[in-house]
Amino acid sequence: MDILNILTTRRSTKTLNAPAPDELQWDTILQAATQVPDHGHLTPWRFVVIHSAAGMARFQQILRDTAEQSPFGAEAIAKAERVGKMAPAVAAVIYSPKKGKPEWEQNLSAGCAAYAIQLAAKAHGFDSVWISGMWVHSPLLRQAFACTEQEKIIGLMMVGTSPAVVDMPKNTDTAQFAEYW
Repeated sequence: MDILNILTTRRSTKTLNAPAPDELQWDTILQAATQVPDHGHLTPWRFVVIHSAAGMARFQQILRDTAEQSPFGAEAIAKAERVGKMAPAVAAVIYSPKKGKPEWEQNLSAGCAAYAIQLAAKAHGFDSVWISGMWVHSPLLRQAFACTEQEKIIGLMMVGTSPAVVDMPKNTDTAQFAEYW
């Protein structure tokens, strides 16, 4: 799959089944994520990959515990069940800023790393969705990922195989938000 095809056909897919990337594919995916723009080579991000059965069970339990501690009740618990079973693998992207350097640049670099994970997964034939919401603010998930006070979970990249073909371009009309000088 060529890069323009990947860039124009990547779509968020909330139904993801096995297979998911194997360890060698994850290594390639994370290598791609480390090649994003990173002013000063600060590497203001790190990753936690959850792909084993035990890891996924632990992740699902943390989501359930987060929902149970939230003020949103049964709706949150049901959502935790759906999110926990959304994909056979997850890559958490953690923004890890370096002190004394422009935070906005570091934050953008971490966002680029998250997107690079999605693009590299697509290059391997997998689909993904970027999940945030209450999950990325979960004290329990932050603790499980050993986040420091200044670190933030910016997204959970859910990765697997879509049961449906998801490769149609959006055909976005760029005239709505682009101008040429």
